[in-house]
Amino acid sequence: MADLVKKATRESYGEALAELGDKYENLYVLDADLAGATKTGIFKKKFPDRHIDCGIAEANMMGIAAGLSTTGKIPFASSFAMFAAGRAYEIVRNSIGYPHLNVKIGATHAGISVGEDGASHQCNEDIALMRTIPGMTVINPADDVEARAAVEAAILHDGPVYIRFGRLAVPIFHDKDTYKFEIGKGEQLTDGTDVTVIATGLMVYEAIKAAEELKKDGISARVINIHTIKPLDKELVVKAAKETGLIVTAEEHSVIGGLGSAVCDAVCDECPVKVVKIGVNDVFGHSGPAADLLKEFGLCSENIVATVKKALAEK
Repeated sequence: MADLVKKATRESYGEALAELGDKYENLYVLDADLAGATKTGIFKKKFPDRHIDCGIAEANMMGIAAGLSTTGKIPFASSFAMFAAGRAYEIVRNSIGYPHLNVKIGATHAGISVGEDGASHQCNEDIALMRTIPGMTVINPADDVEARAAVEAAILHDGPVYIRFGRLAVPIFHDKDTYKFEIGKGEQLTDGTDVTVIATGLMVYEAIKAAEELKKDGISARVINIHTIKPLDKELVVKAAKETGLIVTAEEHSVIGGLGSAVCDAVCDECPVKVVKIGVNDVFGHSGPAADLLKEFGLCSENIVATVKKALAEK
């Protein structure tokens, strides 16, 4: 495949907030002493009066965001996924989810690709946690174009939204001039008849690469990008299950409670087929270069290819 420009979706997040600040005057951004890392500092520089640094107090930040939302503001509470979804979970559940407030949570540095920060910061449980909160929308964009579109979609959506962003620069494969983002609607990237690979986040591009490799061996792989894990595009998933009869899911998250689990829930209801999950297998991560860790944990196109071939052989 041709080399593509790469960009971390956390950068897309910060830039999108700054750009959209002109369009939406009620947009406010909060961070927990991590404006440099989450890139919300870009918004802070442009709109200092609409940026609130809450210090290293993530739970308090969620409470402040909840309060702001009741005054007509649209607050984005920003921190690392480990803190936004993990440390602040009870406040997110009870002060944002339970009253169904219009708070947006921008969670950066998710997954194994945090790299050298190690297991304490490699949050592979956040999607599972946020999926369980009633009424919470959960979005995991795959590249810069999708991340920017997701931020504005969250602003326009009435209700709590959790958006997951990454630290690692990833290829930009969407065309910003033609791409359309809709909450709750997946995106079929390639057609295929033998197997469907359903991916989210940085694993989407790996799935695209895997499909090209599989094609060389005569295997027709359908690739679906699920940027909105909740609400899931059940119609698209079930259609793929019926037409290909085999699904492989790929996510930079635990295999427990994330995309794979959501897909299993969907197909079990209407079209039970075999679903093989690629993700972090009930273990903690560890420190190391992000690219090396992704390969070590099987979060790469090579493992998708191997997994598909094995699943087809057993079909």
